[in-house]
Amino acid sequence: MAPDSFTARFKQFVTPDALRSYLAEFISTFFYVFVVVGSAMASRKLMSDSATDPSSLVLVAIANTFALSSSVYIASNISGGHVNPAVTFGLAVGGHISVSTALFYWVSQMLASVMACLLLKVTTVSQDVPIYTIASEMTGFGASMVEGVLTFGLVYAVYAGGDTRSGPLRSIGPLVIGLMAGSMVLAAGPFSGGSMNPALAFGSAIVAGRFKNQAVYWVGPLIGAAVAGLLYDNVVFPGHGSGRVNSDGTTGV
Repeated sequence: MAPDSFTARFKQFVTPDALRSYLAEFISTFFYVFVVVGSAMASRKLMSDSATDPSSLVLVAIANTFALSSSVYIASNISGGHVNPAVTFGLAVGGHISVSTALFYWVSQMLASVMACLLLKVTTVSQDVPIYTIASEMTGFGASMVEGVLTFGLVYAVYAGGDTRSGPLRSIGPLVIGLMAGSMVLAAGPFSGGSMNPALAFGSAIVAGRFKNQAVYWVGPLIGAAVAGLLYDNVVFPGHGSGRVNSDGTTGV
């Protein structure tokens, strides 16, 4: 590729609109991770044995629901409100966002997650940042499958929630996405952690310095997201018709 061509293509991804979309992804992902990881830390501080207390699971699931719904809503008209590398990947596979833009989104999301977890680590001096782990009786492959199924449901909800063919129901898209995420945490939290978000697992692992089974939270979610996008667009509801805003000003799911 000629230098001039590369420069021209690069400039497409550093326009004011594009930079605003990256910032929107950073802000929304930051607060989402801050709330989810913070709620886990809060439950651990308030409960003597939060790992086996069902109310701890409910607390994290509710926090996940509210945080994701709000985070998607505040960024939806700027960046599309992905808040999750798996969602970005699913939309890229479906052709709703370019691969180059997806990479910039990933950087924003991962950096936001690390910064949110680092802030929690610094400000709550006596607390360790919790990481996502799988149940002792589960294998990495099994946990990855569970995370893949959970992420499939989440990304499918993202596609459906952002589809303009839903009419007036599209206005509750962020709420539907949050509810799906919260229900998935309730279903699989004790088994695989119910992350569904590679950035969420990555940020806490980076700050905690523990990376065991980290691949579970990448392989499963990315595969599940890709399958959800392809299935929604090509089988269940063929044709692109949503109005999700991409960073380059185009629309898609």
